[in-house]
Amino acid sequence: MIIRNTTRGTTLAGNARPAVTLWSRTLGLMFQRFEGFDGMMLRPANAIHMCFMRMPLDVIFFDKRLTIVKMVPALAPWRLFCGALGAAGVLELPVGAIARSHSQPGDQLEFVVA
Repeated sequence: MIIRNTTRGTTLAGNARPAVTLWSRTLGLMFQRFEGFDGMMLRPANAIHMCFMRMPLDVIFFDKRLTIVKMVPALAPWRLFCGALGAAGVLELPVGAIARSHSQPGDQLEFVVA
């Protein structure tokens, strides 16, 4: 899946994995590294935990209209909870993805199944 910020004309992830089942959302990126993919989209979700994570993440929360409602750059491993009111989904991305894409709250996202 390709994840684009249509407001900025930038790409957040060129090969993201969807996590749409309860089990896949619970596991997220625990015990993993970005190898063969460059992001994960959790939906539905309005919060994440960073337990058992090996690396920090750039995290973007989006609402049901795919509008960014909150961003957390470089969220550290082992943080117990991070959430956003009104979020319908979460993007877990490598650190630096937010800065490279120039994303801001209020920007519009697009998911393209490749």
